[in-house]
Amino acid sequence: MNWIAILLPGAFFALFSLSAFALIFWERRKRGTQIPFSRDLRLLRTPGESQIKDVVRFDEEFLSMWLLTGLAPCLVAVILFEVSERLPGWWFWVGFGVVVAGFIAAIVLAGRWLIGRLKLRSERYLGYFGERVVAEYLEPMKLAGWRIFHDVPCETGREKFNIDHIAVGPGGVFAIETRTRPKGDSREGRDDYKVFYDGEQLNWPWGEDQYGVVPAMGNAKWLQNWLVKTTGVLAEVVPVLALPGWLVEAPARATLRVVNPSWLPDLLVANGTVALNAKQIDLCSRQIEQRCRDVEY
Repeated sequence: MNWIAILLPGAFFALFSLSAFALIFWERRKRGTQIPFSRDLRLLRTPGESQIKDVVRFDEEFLSMWLLTGLAPCLVAVILFEVSERLPGWWFWVGFGVVVAGFIAAIVLAGRWLIGRLKLRSERYLGYFGERVVAEYLEPMKLAGWRIFHDVPCETGREKFNIDHIAVGPGGVFAIETRTRPKGDSREGRDDYKVFYDGEQLNWPWGEDQYGVVPAMGNAKWLQNWLVKTTGVLAEVVPVLALPGWLVEAPARATLRVVNPSWLPDLLVANGTVALNAKQIDLCSRQIEQRCRDVEY
């Protein structure tokens, strides 16, 4: 075996990859020149916009990731074997053992990396679907004068984050964080579909944590400060944590409202008082819409 045996397949793979990327780039450029609407058109963000973009990006990159996972161990084995082949006497067999061990290790590492990427893709899609569930329960509130926004991009200094849903209406402003958590093994005597919130942490069938609690509180505080700064409207933003698929038991008057999404319509109108007038609703909505209208072709 010699370096030509390594370089030729490598050169072919590189040429193949470059050709594939060039074709994809050309197709995107061609598609971009044939759009039937204005190039500066920007649409509102949909539920789970960030999550589904991650899923699409993963799907587009899956072929290259799969090829990398398969080729990386082979490349490691070829290089190690080329080195071991030059060793004298019984050292060759030592080198051969290193080749086998390196090949197995490369397969394990590449496989774990690919499995991790697949798991991340699954989590992103689950999160996207959960935000769609919440959005469907919020949709009817538009008929009652509420303005609903999804996946609102925000920032604090260099840190960027999203507020999953914002509801602005007569009852006030609500910042809703959606966390879609799969069910797992439950402890003895616990139902696998119930979660309890004690005002500080969530008690799941398998244990306790603050999953989504801190982000939900922080999002509401950020939104309240930002609205005061941009509109002058001093409206208390109610933090909400929505848990699709879970039966939630929580204090009725806790600072953070932890709910099943089906309870959201009742929560938004629960106090029966008018917190914002029509002018304030319109003013706040215009500012939030500017942040959300950034989806381009």
